[in-house]
Order: sequence, then C-alpha cells, then structure tokens
Amino acid sequence: MTNIIVKSEPGFSPSIDAEAVGSANDYIHNDPNGKHMRLDAHGVVKDKVTGALIYINYTGVVGITPEVGLILGGSPDAKSTDFGDSSIHSVIEMRFETGEEKLKDLETGVFVGAGRFIVEQGKPVTVEYKLSMMVKGSA
Repeated sequence: MTNIIVKSEPGFSPSIDAEAVGSANDYIHNDPNGKHMRLDAHGVVKDKVTGALIYINYTGVVGITPEVGLILGGSPDAKSTDFGDSSIHSVIEMRFETGEEKLKDLETGVFVGAGRFIVEQGKPVTVEYKLSMMVKGSA
C-alpha cells in the first residue's frame, strides 16, 4: 500500500479523518484455482482532529476477472470499476485499534466494505473501499 486515507461520512460517530503515517504493508496471495486474491493489509493512520494514531487491519477477497486481470497487468485497456460491480467481487472486513478514548467505539464495531479500482492514466492504480458498520436490526 502506498497511501491510506480513512474518512467517515458526515454524521457518522465517531468522526474520523486520517491519513497514513509510516509504512503500511499488504500481503496478497492468489487461490490455487486463480479465481480469487486474498488480502491481509496493515497500517497506521493519524487522525487530523485528535492527532491519535490508529492501527488498521483489513482482510478480504477480490475476484480475479478478466477486468481485474487487465488492471493488475497494467494494460492500457484497463478501466476503473464501480462499487457493487457484479463482475468484480471485492469485499473486506476492517478492524481499528487506538488509544484515543474519543475513537474507542471504532474498536468494537464490525465494519465491512466493497471495493473498486480507480485507473487514471499516468498514475498508480488506486483501490477505494466504502465501509459500512454492521448494526443490530429490529425484529
């Protein structure tokens, strides 16, 4: 990973607006059948408001489709994908750890997300995730 930005939607509590500090790492391996990649990423972000450091970890699965193959292969025919693109199966679970009391609720939440690839000529490929916090429904 080269850059991490974690920013909550307006109205979400606890609010977070953080960027990477130091180095992050990700471990990616393909399933033996070549149909999926498994992700395990780690990094530290610093919240702009509180100054708190937050450790993030996410794991996930990305379907290796012809479109993803073009992106990962650096093909000039590669195109950006959309969230929820049925041809791109990309889901993650993200966890947070911090010593900042104002952000502690992040540690007890269960966050899942869908991803997309952003392809822009002359720039590295960006992977963007839209996260949702799981909440108890009403019966």
